[in-house]
Amino acid sequence: MPTNFTVVPVKDSSGKASERIEEDDGDENDESRENEDAAGDGVPKENSPFINNTDNDKSSSYDGTNMALFEEEMDSNPMVSSLLDKLANYTNLTQGAQEHEEADDDEGSKKKAVKSPQMGTFMGVYLPCLQNILGVILFLRLTWIVGTAGILESLAIVGLCCSCTMLTAISMSAIATNGVVPAGGSYYMISRSLGPEFGGAVGLCFYLGTTFAGSMYILGTIEILLTYIVPKAAIFVAEKKEDQGDALLNNMRVYGTCCLTLMSVVVFVGVKYVNKLALVFLACVILSILAIYAGVIKTIFEPPDFPVCMLGNRTLQNHNFDKCLKMDMVGNVTATTQLWKLFCKGPDFNATCNEYFLNNNVTQIQGIPGLTSGVISENMWSVYGPLGMLVENKKLPSVGGSDPTQDIYLPYVVNDIASFFTLLVGIYFPSVTGIMAGSNRSGDLRDAQRSIPVGTILAIFTTSVIYFTCVVLFGACIEGVLLRDKFGDSVKGNLVIGTLSWPSPWVIVIGSFFSCCGAGLQSLTGAPRLLQAIARDGIVPFLQVFGHGKANGEPTWALLLTAGICEIGILIASLDAVAPILSMFFLMCYLFVNLACAVQTLLRTPNWRPRFKYYHWALSFLGMSLCLALMFISSWYYAIVAMVIAGCIYKYIEYRGAEKEWGDGIRGLSLNAARFALIRLEEAPPHTKNWRPQCLVLLNLDSDQVVKHPRLLSFTSQLKAGKGLTIVGNVLEGTFLTKEAEAKKAEQNIKSSMTAERTKGFCHVVVSSNLRDGVSHLIQSAGLGGMKHNTVLMAWPGNWKQSNDPQSWRNFIETVRETTSAHQALLVAKNVDSFPANQERLGEGTIDVWWVVHDGGLLMLLPFLLRQHKVWRKCKMRIFTVAQMDDNSIQMKKDLQTFLYHLRLNAEVEVVEMHDNDISAFTYEKTLVMEQRSQMLKQMQLSKTEREREAQLIHDRNTASRASMNDKSEAVPDRVHMTWTKEKLFTERNRNRECNSNVAMRDLFNMKPEWGSLNQTNVRRMHTAIKLNEVVVNKSQGAHLVLLNMPGPPKNRGGDENYMEFLEVLLEGLNRVLLVRGGGREVITIYS
Repeated sequence: MPTNFTVVPVKDSSGKASERIEEDDGDENDESRENEDAAGDGVPKENSPFINNTDNDKSSSYDGTNMALFEEEMDSNPMVSSLLDKLANYTNLTQGAQEHEEADDDEGSKKKAVKSPQMGTFMGVYLPCLQNILGVILFLRLTWIVGTAGILESLAIVGLCCSCTMLTAISMSAIATNGVVPAGGSYYMISRSLGPEFGGAVGLCFYLGTTFAGSMYILGTIEILLTYIVPKAAIFVAEKKEDQGDALLNNMRVYGTCCLTLMSVVVFVGVKYVNKLALVFLACVILSILAIYAGVIKTIFEPPDFPVCMLGNRTLQNHNFDKCLKMDMVGNVTATTQLWKLFCKGPDFNATCNEYFLNNNVTQIQGIPGLTSGVISENMWSVYGPLGMLVENKKLPSVGGSDPTQDIYLPYVVNDIASFFTLLVGIYFPSVTGIMAGSNRSGDLRDAQRSIPVGTILAIFTTSVIYFTCVVLFGACIEGVLLRDKFGDSVKGNLVIGTLSWPSPWVIVIGSFFSCCGAGLQSLTGAPRLLQAIARDGIVPFLQVFGHGKANGEPTWALLLTAGICEIGILIASLDAVAPILSMFFLMCYLFVNLACAVQTLLRTPNWRPRFKYYHWALSFLGMSLCLALMFISSWYYAIVAMVIAGCIYKYIEYRGAEKEWGDGIRGLSLNAARFALIRLEEAPPHTKNWRPQCLVLLNLDSDQVVKHPRLLSFTSQLKAGKGLTIVGNVLEGTFLTKEAEAKKAEQNIKSSMTAERTKGFCHVVVSSNLRDGVSHLIQSAGLGGMKHNTVLMAWPGNWKQSNDPQSWRNFIETVRETTSAHQALLVAKNVDSFPANQERLGEGTIDVWWVVHDGGLLMLLPFLLRQHKVWRKCKMRIFTVAQMDDNSIQMKKDLQTFLYHLRLNAEVEVVEMHDNDISAFTYEKTLVMEQRSQMLKQMQLSKTEREREAQLIHDRNTASRASMNDKSEAVPDRVHMTWTKEKLFTERNRNRECNSNVAMRDLFNMKPEWGSLNQTNVRRMHTAIKLNEVVVNKSQGAHLVLLNMPGPPKNRGGDENYMEFLEVLLEGLNRVLLVRGGGREVITIYS
């Protein structure tokens, strides 16, 4: 692609014009800029001032002499002065609401410079936390909670929940002050502290909690609208009292869906309107709370007049009657009232009436008796009850029992849900959430590390005081039956908390309405951005689409998904049913914030240096335990569902998600746990019962650093089934300085092959001057402490005969010797490319074990391990052993069957008799060819010294010949000078070598030795190999896999090439073979 250069004059500080060359790579630069945002941890790339920053201006070189010693490192290691200068100008502010507004106002223009954050503790943290914590539950449910649970248990509920959030705020403050926290809030803190798996799981839980919080606020808005502001706006109207609940839910669904749609449009059109209205909504909350306290004070002198009509000790719904009387004087005539018509079948005095109505008097009590009335003693204890239980005042007289079949049709105030302590905890907890509002604005704060702890803790303390005092004041001012009247039916449909306020109940109604609206808009604004942040991190692949949005960064797709999930909460339609759901997700989030702080504190990681010092790991564990307890107290089944969701997300990210290295605490915890386990794991060999093959797999790579035999990895995973240690090793020839890039490429290719073959383990690439030393280093040093390999797995060098370099099979034999010396088992797979892949499923067949010599039981253990894998599960195990002439084969079979029975192995047993036959002529001929080939190789393989001596002789001979020719020939001019070039020298040397080789080979076959002169040891070994091969081929040629004892190499290294011939003869005619050589110890036992 063409590269264009543009010379742009740039003035420096002295006013002189200098030329700067700008490089324009066209589309490549555009793509690189786009990819920068997704680099690293997935968040927009920060202008980091630290070392190894490729974005630094590399043209600014240092020309002085004071630092000449370091001038070559200036590109990667900047001077301290430039580092401090960049740190002073460093900002972590990402594109926030202010930039969105600028993008909306000036589309197409260049983005304006980001202003430095200026918000302080009060405006940036304290007030947002206050607005998010105080909300719908305070206005709509706290009076009912106090009336139902009583003052004491209500204080316990408030104390539990506020303690949970305070402990979480302490942990959060420690995390937030441990370095710069970019915009992203709690998700950023958790993910960078506990890793991408926990971060993604908790981030999505926090997202779901925020989304359902939006549902709760919208339902609260509609409840206030339809119950207290315009009840006549209801679409569904119940003709019967028993249908009122269903009608209300249907109205909530319709109006809630409309409200959600409207709010989503507002958020989509412009978030700037939401941010500008935030202060208005906050003002509504504060004014409402002040009105409550003013009303409480007023009740001391002049309690408000809100009478509650009682029939006997039962509370009546005051909707359809004006006077709390059975009969009234109209003029001079006694007439029945509207209340009479509700309990009787007509207005006449002789009409049939409800028995309880006739037997009990109608009385009026004050709903707000006042702070000094002493009603606090009556509201001290709980009054729980089932669905449909009548709201009663036990102090009033009551005659006659209740008839539940009739009471549901009468205008009594009843429980709309069954009430109990744990339910109230779940309903109340959302009123203390919102403590993350300050940390979510960390990018807008002037000093986030100071503002977040102070503002958050101060806001929690303030709201806790408000909640505690409200619980006591509500119990001290309001009559118990009115407190338990959730919707204010006994006071003509007034909001209960509004009856207490001053100067008018409408202050609370309007204030709570706008407060719920604002909180709903904030949830619909914050939740999509949280989802967008998770999507852009790239840890959950299927969420990638939600990372995109409008040109100005607005998360359009995330907003649509948020609205869809929010609609689920709207369709539930019950505020009391939605509140415990979001309680679970918020508690899950707070639990992991405490866990993150505790883990970092206990691990004492070097980077854990929070400026906030008032924390302790015990407080974090207490907060974590409290969160977990509150989850199960609120709703054990919701808690299990939330934990299952989080667990599924965790496993999904672990299995499919992108790998991220964020320096998280879980990785540090894993390192500490690994160190502790390795120290506990002694270097002494494990007990026989715990022995399993810990494999070092020696792989070969081709010239392009691609794995030659990937099926070796497949076989490893089948043998290991994901258990134990697997180290995949490879050796590159050369020096590390020159082969560093190749080593990295080889390591990447090996890891890719391991992933493709589902082999879990570690990769170790060694660069050595020669292959022999490299393999030796791997065998000696791979592993750590007691976690070292005990088995070496490698492929059979199938082309050793065709190779011109004898070093290949010599390396193989030396590897066999070294594993024996290291007391490690050795597995050699022949025809490994024909071994089954992990996706294959072998049908009915056998795994044949040829137990010739005892190797510690490894031959019998390996088939058992293989059959644990799906590939080999259907295969049967057969064990063959060899009986000599003097052995009792029948007794051997019985003994072997008994031995296998005690080993708990199921296998067929067969004893093969090998008689001492005379050595055949074929054996002599095979031995003869082997020894001839060995002698021929020795003569053909000249040493380096001999080759150099031969080249020098050729050179001297030709030089002498040329000199004599020059002396004899007078006709040749002096200027003609015959020389030997390098090419001619090598041509002549190779021609002479070929002649000598042909002569040597011809002489070898001419002087063929007699059979009697053969090495009898070689003859006997060849005889054993041929006879054993005949028996194995006859019995196991159709087996899926043959396991065979591997004989050891000769102690005399002169016979190494013969050893390879013996093995070749032994394996001839067999497809899949695994040669097994034990490590010199027992690996299987009959004992438990």
